[in-house]
Amino acid sequence: MKTFEYDRATSPSDAVRRFGPGAMYLGGGTNLVDLMRLGVAEPDRLVDVSRLPLGTIEQVRDRLRIGAAVRNSDLAADPLVRARYPMLARAVLSGASGQVRNMATVAGNLLQRTRCAYFQDVSRPCNKRRPGSGCPAIEGDHTNLAVLGHSDACVATHPSDMAVALAALDAEIHVTGPGGDRIIPMPGLHRLPGDEPERDTVLEPGDLITAIELPAPPPGASAYRKVRERASFAFALVSIAAVLDVGPDGTVTGCRIALGSVAHVPWRAERAEQVIIGGPATGEAFLAAAEAELEQARPLPRNAFKVPLARNLIVSTLEELAP
Repeated sequence: MKTFEYDRATSPSDAVRRFGPGAMYLGGGTNLVDLMRLGVAEPDRLVDVSRLPLGTIEQVRDRLRIGAAVRNSDLAADPLVRARYPMLARAVLSGASGQVRNMATVAGNLLQRTRCAYFQDVSRPCNKRRPGSGCPAIEGDHTNLAVLGHSDACVATHPSDMAVALAALDAEIHVTGPGGDRIIPMPGLHRLPGDEPERDTVLEPGDLITAIELPAPPPGASAYRKVRERASFAFALVSIAAVLDVGPDGTVTGCRIALGSVAHVPWRAERAEQVIIGGPATGEAFLAAAEAELEQARPLPRNAFKVPLARNLIVSTLEELAP
């Protein structure tokens, strides 16, 4: 690990002021410190934002505001979150171990980097680390990488469980930075790789996430389901956050679906939603919606299994939510 300077910010504006070339923000450190140990991240300065007054969860009218420094374990255990957004609590509890959740912050969870083995191995080329060096995963081990939205430059996936639930809940990300304050919708914070895979998000240098705001809970039943290779502390093969609202006559009046571990971003399944809304809440309708969404899939030779897995997960989850 290379030497670096350390600054502790006293306020969000102070953090932005201290940020400069070669700097990175330090929250819980559960991802950044690992990447520093591997030599993937080599900041010249760390600006510690973990002690900023951004660690509260509060209800503001019908919305919920979650501070960026809230620990994942506190988010999952919060009575307001469990009562109003149970899908989010389940998603957070599906990620990492209890010890990691006790350290990790919600902003850091959103901004964690891919777990692609080539990205984490500095002896190998990787367009996310060194733009233009190539993507060996395309011809190599891509078993758990993207089947949607990837490019010739990168087939990595975003690893967060929480971000998938936030994408389905239409969360808003509050950001402050050198250009002032702004709000970024979810989905919208993360970006597909295109020809700039080194850019995970739309944030600019010095931008600091200060809060996540959730609108009023959508009507209907919700669920978060995660398919993984072992029961705990494993990244998803495919995950889903879904909300389904069905009227008294059996017609779907509202539907939200987001998929995880299939793309460089938490993938909002808008095509599937459009097929489902206004139709019957039946297995046949859910299957047609899943197939419409996955027509966009471009699986690689070793991860083609993800397409039927995602299709079956969409159908079975919606059938579970249907009355």
